Amino acid sequence: MEFTRALRDAGFVAHARTRSSATTLTGASERGTMPREPGPLRRASLAGRRFVAVVLAFAPLALTHLRDRRRFLLLGGPRDVSDATRERRAAALRETLVALGPTFIKLGQLLSTRPDVLPPAYVDELARLQDEVPPADWADAREVLEAEVGPVGEAFDDFDAEAISGASLGQVYTATLDGERVAVKVRRPGVEALVEADLRVIGTLFPALLRLAPPAQRFTLSNLSAEFAETIRDEMDYDRERDVLESVRANVAADPDVVVPASVPSHSTSRVLTMQYVEGTKIDRVDELDAGVDGTALAERLERCYLDMLIEDGLFHADPHPGNLAVQADGTLVIYDFGMCGTLDAERRERLRDCYVAAANDDIEGVVDAFVAMGALDPAADRAFVTDVLSLAVEHCHGERVEAARIRDLIEGFEGTLHDLPFRMPRDLALVVRVAIVLEGVCLTLDPDFDFVAVVEDAVEPEPRDSTREHVESVLDDLGDDARASARAALGVPPKIERALDRADRDDLSVRTDVADENDVLRRLARRLVLSVAASAGVVVTTLCYTAARTNATIAVGVATAGALALLYRSFGASGRQRAVREAGQVARRSLENRGGRR
Repeated sequence: MEFTRALRDAGFVAHARTRSSATTLTGASERGTMPREPGPLRRASLAGRRFVAVVLAFAPLALTHLRDRRRFLLLGGPRDVSDATRERRAAALRETLVALGPTFIKLGQLLSTRPDVLPPAYVDELARLQDEVPPADWADAREVLEAEVGPVGEAFDDFDAEAISGASLGQVYTATLDGERVAVKVRRPGVEALVEADLRVIGTLFPALLRLAPPAQRFTLSNLSAEFAETIRDEMDYDRERDVLESVRANVAADPDVVVPASVPSHSTSRVLTMQYVEGTKIDRVDELDAGVDGTALAERLERCYLDMLIEDGLFHADPHPGNLAVQADGTLVIYDFGMCGTLDAERRERLRDCYVAAANDDIEGVVDAFVAMGALDPAADRAFVTDVLSLAVEHCHGERVEAARIRDLIEGFEGTLHDLPFRMPRDLALVVRVAIVLEGVCLTLDPDFDFVAVVEDAVEPEPRDSTREHVESVLDDLGDDARASARAALGVPPKIERALDRADRDDLSVRTDVADENDVLRRLARRLVLSVAASAGVVVTTLCYTAARTNATIAVGVATAGALALLYRSFGASGRQRAVREAGQVARRSLENRGGRR
């Protein structure tokens, strides 16, 4: 932490102080030194300072990573890293992200739900970033609020200046409007310029990060970079968040067990979002929930709600961590904060449904096929290994306890780690995975033995049909589905061929072949070639040494050359195996000649 304090003293790193003190987001040492709308020169200056800050902050972590791959940076083998060391490094990474300010805190929150990018120790540590962001000073937040909706005393009946929630990009206050209690979300002051500067820095440094990443992760990291930039800009646009909130609210309106607060358009802008205040107990505070609330039923309601968003609606809340979920006294689920959301088109929803149906039926091959069809898994991946991994995942989703030894044996057999798997998550599917991972933690808090697959099965399987007519209609529907699937597969062939040709044009196409060489013919040919080259070179060197009257060198090289010639001669000896090969070849040749003669 001495290093972080030195950066702060130099003005490079954003401060993260206590709730009662100001939080300077732009790295300036005093309020007012940076205008709200900086010009091009100041933006360039800010980006330069942030570049230096980020490089200095991450340089020790980068050097450590390089030394893990090469003990002496350029030489030596990889280093063994203990679990305790990984945990210590993960804690250092989290502290670095907090010190660098809101953009990197948001990046850490995103990485905390991406086990396909980071090892488990880092994912667990970064998950602590969800609720560790202090709010900005009220005087700065008030300046933003009044610039958007007018003087606080005139716009609201009453306003509580103590924030009830502090996020990385904004904070939430409570107020009274027309006699009703409302929640007011205010964007952090000066955060726009800081985020844009940080995104420029990340874009500049990202190519270097890709060079350090394993080849299997480069596709995912490229998508992650684009996803992060798009996500953080979307989260700063409160007009967009209000539209999403109202759309999801309309989608869940028919469900009496789910509540989404209504927005107040008259007091909402691109930097301020005013909503109905809905009370509730934070969903992970199990001890504080009313005794009448059934944890298992609540977990099922939560899982079913998000399955409907994903499969039926195509618009879903993508940040279901405990800070954004609450429970009312009667068990009603409350969903807050729609800054992070995702959308799925009809085809993607259909593929996702296929994946869920396969998981519900314990059809692991079907799950793998669905991942490949969605473009989330490299078709050239080791299918047997991926199938084993997904089998364990489905077992875990059934609520079964997966032994750590099985996972360890599987990883050792793969000679890597689970985050090295060849998954290639596009942005929309990455958000789906984020939702699944975060929901898993919440549901297991409510019910440690929760069976996710049972809920999925109820959500995606059709209702049983009793009559003969309905059965016939079902069969016809299935045939129609098969025909449509076949047509879709036929239409999908040309794009796949085009993608393969594009990869070949980019020199990014690899072809794996297995050569059958049961009689070691190739090995013997390679050995003979090496011995021939060595013997030929030995003859030349021996001649040169003899000409130069180097007796000792001539003897030494001559003996080595003679040995190479002897081994070469021996390799041409007619061993039993070689005779068998020749005889098999003669038999095959005679057979072909006989067939030709009969024709």
